[in-house]
Amino acid sequence: MASPIYQAIKQICEEKNIKPESVIETIEAALAAAYRKDFGTKNQNVKVEFNPESGDFRVFDVKIVVADELAEKYEEEKKEREERIKEGLPEEKKEREERAEEALGEEELKFNPKLNLSLTEARILKADADLEEVIKTELEVPGAFGRMAAQTAKQVIIQKLREAERDTLYNEFKGREGELLQGTVQRIEGRMVLVDLGHVTALLPPEEQIEKEKYNPGSRMKFYLKEVTMTTKGPQIIVSRAHPEIIRKLFTFEIPEVANDVVKIRAIAREAGSRSKIAVSTEDENIDPIGSCIGQRGTRIQTIINELSGEKIDVIQWSDDIKELIANALSPAKISNIEINEEEKSAFVEVKADQLSLAIGRGGQNVRLAAKMTGWKINIGGGEEVVEVDAAEPGKEGEEAKAEDETKVGEEVEEVEEVVSDKNVGEEKEEIKEEKPVENEKLEEEEKPAE
Repeated sequence: MASPIYQAIKQICEEKNIKPESVIETIEAALAAAYRKDFGTKNQNVKVEFNPESGDFRVFDVKIVVADELAEKYEEEKKEREERIKEGLPEEKKEREERAEEALGEEELKFNPKLNLSLTEARILKADADLEEVIKTELEVPGAFGRMAAQTAKQVIIQKLREAERDTLYNEFKGREGELLQGTVQRIEGRMVLVDLGHVTALLPPEEQIEKEKYNPGSRMKFYLKEVTMTTKGPQIIVSRAHPEIIRKLFTFEIPEVANDVVKIRAIAREAGSRSKIAVSTEDENIDPIGSCIGQRGTRIQTIINELSGEKIDVIQWSDDIKELIANALSPAKISNIEINEEEKSAFVEVKADQLSLAIGRGGQNVRLAAKMTGWKINIGGGEEVVEVDAAEPGKEGEEAKAEDETKVGEEVEEVEEVVSDKNVGEEKEEIKEEKPVENEKLEEEEKPAE
C-alpha cells in the first residue's frame, strides 16, 4: 500500500497539473532547508534524497573536488583579511569588510568552502578521488525537526509548488501563441475582462475587445491567444477578440477546404466589430474558393459571423494582378478604370458617379479596408470628387492608424448628423409655412357667414 505522503503527492500533481518529479524536488529542498535550520553547519552543502513510496530520506553534504593550490591560496587570503579586520575597525565595518572580502576572494580564487573540497581532504574520504569529482558524505539526523524547522519546510514547499505551477502554465501556453481557444467570461474589472481558459485566467484588455460587444459573465466565446509573458506574479496570458488573425483561425476551424490548405487565405483586412475583407485563392480549378468559404446559402460564413457578433465579412478573389486585386477589394462597387503607379505604390480608380459612395463606403470604410488589404494607396475619382486613402500593411492594426480612422469616422458621422438635422429643420419650417395660409383661409371662410 502506498504511503500517505505518496498519495498526497499524486493528489497535488493532479490538482496543480505538476509533474511528480517537481513535487519530489520541492520536498527534498524543504527537508534540506529544515536540516540546515536545526542541525546544519556553515560550510555544508546539504542535499536530500527522498523516497516518496516509503517516506524515508537521506541527507548528504555534496562537494566538488578542486586542486589543493586553490584551497591553500584561499586560506592565505582569508588570513590576510582577518589581520586587516583586526586593525581596530568598528565592529559593523569589520563585518561589512569581511563579507565584501570573502565575496571578492571567492570570485577570484574560484574556491568556495561550502561547495568545494580540496583534493587532499577528498582522498581522506575516498582514496581514489579525482579533480572535478562529486563527493557525497552522508550526514546523520540527530533527532526530530523542531517547530521552526517544520515552519521553514512548509514555506519552502508552498513557494516551490507555486513556482512549479507557474512554470508549468507558462510552458503550456507559451508554445500555443496564435491558437484559437475556447473560453468563458469570468468577470469584468473596470475595462478589463477576465477569461477562464480552464485552469488559468487570461486577460482581455480594452484594445483587444470588439466595440459594442457585450461580455456577460458565463458567456462562452472563442479567443485568439495573442501573447504569453512571465511576470513576478506568474504567467500573464493576453487574449484577443479584435485581432485580424482570429478570422483566419475561424475559417480554418469551420471550413474543411481552408483546413486542408486547398483554399488559401492570402490577405485579411479588418475593422473589428464592423466589417472585414478576406482574399482567398486556390490552385484547384474544380473548386470555387469564394463559394467554399460562403457555403450553401451562406451557412458556413454565417457561423463565423455569429461568432463575431454579426461582423460583416466580404470574401473576394485573390489575384497577382494588382489592378484586378484592387477592383476585387473595392467590391461591390463597379470600377470603370484603374491607373497604377508602381514607384509610389498608388492607384487612381475611376468609378461612375452613382458608384462613388459604394466604392468609398460608410465613413470611408470600404476603400480603407481595400487599402489595408492590398498595401497600396488608393485614390477614387467619380465626377469632380476625388477621395484619397493611404495604404496600410495588410492585417496590421496600428494604434495610431486606428485612432486616426476612428477620428475620421467620428468627424464624418458628426457632419452627416449636422446635415440631417439641418435638413429636418428646413423641412419643418417649410411645412409650417405651408400650413399657416390654410388656417387663415379657413378663418376667412368662417367669418364671412357671420357678417
